[in-house]
Amino acid sequence: MRSKALYLAYFTIGYNILEGLASVIAGYAAGSPALVGFGLDSAIESLSGGVVVWRFLKHGRIPPEEEERVEKKAVKLIGTSFFVLGAYVLFESAGKLLFIEPPRPSPFGIIIALLSLIIMPILAYSKYSTGRMMKSRSLVADSKQTFVCSLLSAALVTGLGLNYIYGLWWADPVSALVIVAFIVREGVRAFREEKLCAC
Repeated sequence: MRSKALYLAYFTIGYNILEGLASVIAGYAAGSPALVGFGLDSAIESLSGGVVVWRFLKHGRIPPEEEERVEKKAVKLIGTSFFVLGAYVLFESAGKLLFIEPPRPSPFGIIIALLSLIIMPILAYSKYSTGRMMKSRSLVADSKQTFVCSLLSAALVTGLGLNYIYGLWWADPVSALVIVAFIVREGVRAFREEKLCAC
């Protein structure tokens, strides 16, 4: 189980580095803060995966009390990443609407978001089921971060698609704003789970 958790974390880090670079490049080319934000979300997702790697590399090499402390710290770091992501999405989306800055259509961005929309739910489920079997709060919290990436992918596909097909530039930032509340809720939940016992 531990090796599977590490594999999932390594895959998350590698995939998100590639996705993040492609999204930021495509976002700058199209003038799309939502696409750039999606790329930066991938960086936070990589951080979340890195926290899980750090956590599981400690497994069995330290006393149970220290392992519990490390687990709580990992969950707290993942929870913080939700708040960072939520603040960024809120800032960029509100700014885009306020200053009326329409992005150019980005077919490449739509392809990136569609790939993420397929891959991320599968990865989130694998992490969640593995975390539940291992009774690992940090891996379960990380699975929720991956699921949030799926929601951002869906929002991005919707926003970029409506802009590309119908020229509705505002659909991009509005669709991103819809999930800010969910992002913050998951951050709060991760912090609450840090206080629960690992049954």
